[in-house]
Amino acid sequence: MQYIYNEVTTLDKRAISKYKLTEDILMENAALGIYNFITKTFTKNKNILIVCGSGNNGADGITLARLLYGEYKVKIYLSKKTKSPIGKRQLYRAKKVGVKIINKLSQSDILVDCLFGTGLNRKLDYNSNKIIHKMNEHKSYKIACDIPSGINHNGQIQTICFQADTTITMGALKTSLFTDISKNFTGKIHVANLGIARDKYQVKTNIFLLNKSDLQLPIRQLQSTHKGNFGHLGVIIGEKKGAGLLTCEAGFSFGCGLITAITTKEIQKISNDIMQNDKIPQNTTALCIGMGLGKKLNKIYLNNDIAKVIDADMFYKKDILKLLDKKNIILTPHPKEFCSLLKLSKIDNIYIETLQNNRFKYLKLFINKYPKITILLKGANVLIANKNKIYVNNFGNSSLSKGGSGDVLSGLIGSLLAQGYSPINATINGSLAHTLAALNYKDNNYSLTPSQLIKEIKSL
Repeated sequence: MQYIYNEVTTLDKRAISKYKLTEDILMENAALGIYNFITKTFTKNKNILIVCGSGNNGADGITLARLLYGEYKVKIYLSKKTKSPIGKRQLYRAKKVGVKIINKLSQSDILVDCLFGTGLNRKLDYNSNKIIHKMNEHKSYKIACDIPSGINHNGQIQTICFQADTTITMGALKTSLFTDISKNFTGKIHVANLGIARDKYQVKTNIFLLNKSDLQLPIRQLQSTHKGNFGHLGVIIGEKKGAGLLTCEAGFSFGCGLITAITTKEIQKISNDIMQNDKIPQNTTALCIGMGLGKKLNKIYLNNDIAKVIDADMFYKKDILKLLDKKNIILTPHPKEFCSLLKLSKIDNIYIETLQNNRFKYLKLFINKYPKITILLKGANVLIANKNKIYVNNFGNSSLSKGGSGDVLSGLIGSLLAQGYSPINATINGSLAHTLAALNYKDNNYSLTPSQLIKEIKSL
């Protein structure tokens, strides 16, 4: 896992105070981070255009131009006159080594965006919008310094945003890089250190980025075992039985020893692997409720202490409020469902657009009110929260935008919960397996089906 921060100004000040680093040293190393990426990725003598704003992000770009000059054909475009003393000093140095300042955006092999950093807190003016639009039209390889210009400090985009192939962020990861809308513009994200190792620059935080290496598969270590050792998952089958059956198949493919489809109407076409029952079996260790549920809910399914994964139609029912003070409950809403949940729980009454612009904010509000709950908010960047901690899974991709993908996710999480994983570990590992399996799919990203996703999960 990696730490993520709401802001890093505090970390910069700490580095200056504790390690006696200067603003100049931090800036030199910020530019060096992009320099190292460019020199490792591109051959010498490429044309590089660096578009700089008037603040410290622009000063980073000016510093970068000086570092690159002589190995590459470097030009600077200044959107506005440099304001800060350090920016003026860097511009003087760059001119001294021979870097040219141009007054028109020219085509280049590599385009570096240094207009605005993560501290953007105002609307872009007409000129800035025009510049970013022209930059996006260029056929260059595009690099964003710290964050693509147009994304503000809350991770929101009001008008336009630089479309980066790669973002090199300074010192540490920021939450503004991991909103859903940001994902369309950041490209691959790298962290540049600022003259000291990341673990020296950073301090503990309660927001984390999940890595591929964090996945803990339910590999069976002991050999003398039986099916009962690996849990029994019950899945409530609703009006749309296909959703529940996908949950059953996913759960059985992810290590659960027994799966029961709980239904009052016998299902004729069902896998031989899946049992059927009209009530919850006594040895059930976890339940999945909500997938394809529809309007009717037998409340007896809620009146027990069995660990539960709650999804889909349950988020529109007041009965869910009875579960929010229990420890072993996992909620997996998509944005529309979460808006309904926020309304039912009297936290706020908002539209999806408001939620998507403030995903971290509303997730924090929810877990502050219901600290016992584990919740997964679906999206391009999946957010998982438990107590006062938030985990970001940024491996989500558009191939999962298919009916049934969420039902598979419920089965994965439910399977781990039934096998004895804690709610937070079941959710983190189920989510990672879900997204990484989709990434492993080799055919066109529009063709992934839930059944193929389950097949990929078996091969993780």
